[in-house]
Amino acid sequence: MKSFKSWKSLKRNALFDGGKCGLKMKQLPFMGVVCTVMLFIVYRTTNYQYKQTQMETKFHPFNTVEGSILSSGKLRGLPRGIVQGRSDLELRPLWSTSSSRSKVGVSTHGNLLAIPVGIKQKDNVDAIVQKFLPENFTVMLFHYDGNVDGWWDLEWSSKAVHIVAQNQTKWWFAKRFLHPAVVSVYDYIFLWDEDLGVENFDPGSYLEIVKSEGLEISQPALDPNSTDIHHRITVRSKRKKLHRRVYDIRGSIKCSTASEGPPCTGFVEGMAPVFSRAAWYCAWHLIQNDLVHGWGLDMKIGYCAQGDRTMKVGVVDREYIVHKGIQTLGGGGGPPSKKVTNSEDSAKRHGATPMDPRMEIRRQSTWELQIFKNRWNQAVEEDKNWVDPFARYQRRRKQSRHHH
Repeated sequence: MKSFKSWKSLKRNALFDGGKCGLKMKQLPFMGVVCTVMLFIVYRTTNYQYKQTQMETKFHPFNTVEGSILSSGKLRGLPRGIVQGRSDLELRPLWSTSSSRSKVGVSTHGNLLAIPVGIKQKDNVDAIVQKFLPENFTVMLFHYDGNVDGWWDLEWSSKAVHIVAQNQTKWWFAKRFLHPAVVSVYDYIFLWDEDLGVENFDPGSYLEIVKSEGLEISQPALDPNSTDIHHRITVRSKRKKLHRRVYDIRGSIKCSTASEGPPCTGFVEGMAPVFSRAAWYCAWHLIQNDLVHGWGLDMKIGYCAQGDRTMKVGVVDREYIVHKGIQTLGGGGGPPSKKVTNSEDSAKRHGATPMDPRMEIRRQSTWELQIFKNRWNQAVEEDKNWVDPFARYQRRRKQSRHHH
């Protein structure tokens, strides 16, 4: 009897287990779908986070530097969340209303205009700044002649940032006061000379063109009637919105369809360059601390274009300027000396030609150009892991032309 009951119990258990097994078998396709969906969600989330990280690295590159400093232990004494890796040039009030306190930490300006200025060019600088103010620019003036007081009568002057250093160049100021950590909140940085005519220039329209065309480094074209035109590529073409290269067989430099680099393509001049945030992060590091005239930078600045310089560097024709070619720095005489030497006094008595500051500046610039070239060549030779990106682009274009 007992064995019969045991057999029935065994049969019932077997049927129950079989039912459970069947149920599990039916659930397998459903579980497979669920797993597939979950894997897809994980993939999309990971991919999104990766792309966000890439974008953050491009638009806020200083954040990666901040992270490396934190990990190195130099800021070990601070809680991580208190570290502010970036800043701006916004003026902050000493006191504020309750409504303005809610806006603390919010930058009101999206772009920066920085100009080296002397009091003799006050009217022209005023005309430039007046063009930029309606577009909500932060304005920064580098006073190379030491005269700041002469600017206070201009309405906008009290809202500008004034930096003073006697007889220093634009690149000297930029290296010291436009650190990427300070200007990384600005989308574009206009690092312009003071002798530019802006009657036919609109900053807002200019930025629309730059953004739509994907230019990381740019400049407005020069009116053909400008006083100083050094490179054909900077001259305005009336029939174009912008151009990225020039064709010219005159002179010592021949620019043809085969030309792959500056000054035929991938080139802007140093008088009125405009940098995106990412491009400036690179360009700032390219500026040499001790080579203050910046000669040679324009030929290498395309390496900071965040990609193919023949596409991401351009000259905007629709918004153009006039370069007046006014020589200001050093024009007021040579560097001050505390004491006149016997040889100098003798030279004056015998009618010797006094020192020409402009000639001396040109000699210094030429010497610095050679030093910069030597440093670049040495750096390329020493960095065995560096590969010239434009050699790669050039090979691709040749292969493409060959296939066509």
